[in-house]
Amino acid sequence: MNITGNTVFIPGATSGIGLALALALHERGNTVIVGGRRTELLERIAAEHPGIDTVRIDTADAASIRSAAADVLAAHPDLNVLVAMAGIMRVEDWHTPAGFLDSAEAIVATNVLGPIRLIAAFVEHLQTQADATIVTVSSGLAFTPLKATPSYNASKAAIHMLSESIRLQLADTSVKILELVPPAVRTGLLPGQEESEFAMPLDEFVAEVMQLIESHPDAKELQVERVKFLRYGEARGDYDQVVQVLNASDPHGKEAA
Repeated sequence: MNITGNTVFIPGATSGIGLALALALHERGNTVIVGGRRTELLERIAAEHPGIDTVRIDTADAASIRSAAADVLAAHPDLNVLVAMAGIMRVEDWHTPAGFLDSAEAIVATNVLGPIRLIAAFVEHLQTQADATIVTVSSGLAFTPLKATPSYNASKAAIHMLSESIRLQLADTSVKILELVPPAVRTGLLPGQEESEFAMPLDEFVAEVMQLIESHPDAKELQVERVKFLRYGEARGDYDQVVQVLNASDPHGKEAA
């Protein structure tokens, strides 16, 4: 993926990593469209950052994705980058169905079906572009499990393998698959994470991601240094130790995610 000159759609980008990434890409000379559920946040982003376009989208709603995709492509027929950013994270207790079932269903609908439906809405269009990229967003927890968040871990593992698989299928097209693999970042993904000393500051994370895009335009995965502890535990042969360290930081394991 080139660092500049793209037209990029980032749903789920009214806060956190999505918004920070949108602003950084906009500053680098890309046309950026931000999507989200809350119109008041979209209006604020458009007012505070002239040049960024917005569209309402609920990535857990198939009809909303189809409608938003039609609007985005009508306004931006040169769209060549989709960042399939859709994710929620919840602490679960799998001892009884009441502790996890509703949460698990919501996570699968948002974190797995959301990106799948987003890709379905844009993949034919992207194949008409000379140089196109689908950016998926997994997690270090796709490779090392956090005890407190089983469904989130599983959903991100699914996104990793989906990325690996569709990269093979789309190898005969102009569409590249780029997987972003974040560590814990200081966002509102879980309560208290924005202040967590174990989570990576958001501005540092996005700055390193932008540097990686610029220096490795043909990369398949974007891995900041901080995530490699989780990403490569099995390959290094210290997987059990990594699992122990990750889950020993506090009673919920949230701090080290």
